[in-house]
Amino acid sequence: MGVALLLYSFIFGLLMPLKPGIYAVTPDSVVTGKTSEIQIEGYNTHFTQASESIKVWLKLNDTFALMANKIKVLDDMTLIASFDIPLQLPKQRIQNTTLVLEHAVDGASVSPSAVTLSQKADRITTIAPAWTAHPIAGLTIVNKFSFPFRNILYETIRNLYFHVSLWLAMMILFIASVVMSFKHLRSGKPEDDWKSLSLTSAGTLMGFLGLFTGMIWAQYTWGSFWPKGEVKLNMTAVALLIYLAYFVLRGSLENPEQRGRIASVYNIFAFAALIPLLYVVPRLVSSLHPGNGGNPAFGSDDLDNTMRAVFYPAVIGWTLLGVWMGSIMYRAIALKDKLLSR
Repeated sequence: MGVALLLYSFIFGLLMPLKPGIYAVTPDSVVTGKTSEIQIEGYNTHFTQASESIKVWLKLNDTFALMANKIKVLDDMTLIASFDIPLQLPKQRIQNTTLVLEHAVDGASVSPSAVTLSQKADRITTIAPAWTAHPIAGLTIVNKFSFPFRNILYETIRNLYFHVSLWLAMMILFIASVVMSFKHLRSGKPEDDWKSLSLTSAGTLMGFLGLFTGMIWAQYTWGSFWPKGEVKLNMTAVALLIYLAYFVLRGSLENPEQRGRIASVYNIFAFAALIPLLYVVPRLVSSLHPGNGGNPAFGSDDLDNTMRAVFYPAVIGWTLLGVWMGSIMYRAIALKDKLLSR
């Protein structure tokens, strides 16, 4: 079942297209009081198929927005929108605007803080009649089974099914190994220690795979395999080193009973150290990771139902694969012990 779920997550996770979105906006800064042409580059868009129904807005806030008065489609993924920018801006002289694009084929696409408007005039008014109140309504929603388009991430959003799911599988395996460690301390049975060792080994492997896939994601998203000062990566390295020391400790002890007790105690404290290293410290300092250092975590718009349909099976698949690997290691240890005891 684990292999089947992973095949499903690999196939759909890599082949399912992203929703249409806005890839780039040029220029990203214009001066008020003149006509400005803004070139929009789309992603997975079909501008030529709906050239007559395309609408583009520059949205200041929920009250004010400006609609393009002329649109020229160059190809399926490029168009030029012309705006008559009013001289005065409401309240502030420099404001970021969200670019909203909509047409019947692809539906609505949004690029937050796409264009910065700068007002040259000294006089600031609180009313700007040229900015229409609440003009954006009745946007076309196209319901297709596709993954969300997110700026910066783009196609790398698919790594969620590997990087994050591997981490969750690692946590499940480590929790199971801690349970076996507690059980061994109570029962003294070597089988419980072997199960703890096997699950810890599989969990550590998942942890390193999660670290490596995260480094690849960081290279394409942040421009470096290991961004300088990125606290969560540093804490992850520390946590995995702690678990590597678990195997060194086991190898340094010859007495099986002593090895089992000491290793079980160490495994419990290693897991106790894992929680603050991965989930507490990164939230207290600046971090690039979502949900850490003040950054928002994945929300409903980031992890929508189409992604959940692949993400959750991937988590279950990696976990089952880890359990299967651990069971093979457990049987090998038990067989070795049986042969040596003859």
